[in-house]
Amino acid sequence: MNKIAVFGSAFNPPSLGHKSVIESLAHYDRVLLLPSIAHAWGKQMLDYTARCELVDEFIDDLGMDNVERSTIEEQLHTPGESVTTFAVLEALESRYENCELTFVMGPDNLLNFAKFYKADEILSRWAVMACPEKVKVRSTDIRNALKNSNDISQLTTPKVWRKLVDKAYY
Repeated sequence: MNKIAVFGSAFNPPSLGHKSVIESLAHYDRVLLLPSIAHAWGKQMLDYTARCELVDEFIDDLGMDNVERSTIEEQLHTPGESVTTFAVLEALESRYENCELTFVMGPDNLLNFAKFYKADEILSRWAVMACPEKVKVRSTDIRNALKNSNDISQLTTPKVWRKLVDKAYY
């Protein structure tokens, strides 16, 4: 049975903290990265398409064959509404039959997990793993550095750094 890690995040932008989490998932057959299309709690994020481009550059920099960006949230999204983790896992379960799904979240989401839509049912149907960053770099650190015109080359991967600088995001 294939094991699939489902790592949803704002990726606003992808950081070395995200990288350290993904590297700890190397033993999974597949690691799906899901940039949030519309945040459930109204978090302000860079445009979804731009974040997807950043995630694609990030994946390229990672060089891990088992990592890919999932478009499941795009398929489930209704404008003006968020896409729930429950809906994502249910859709992925039907897409990847005979696979074991593990929902991976950062420690910040673990503290809010009880607020997730159908949190108890998620726990009863799928594996859930809180995976702290081994490298303490957050997307907020990158955004703040960019706002202050500071160097971010040590906070993210090379292609993400280049795109952030070239496009003058944030």
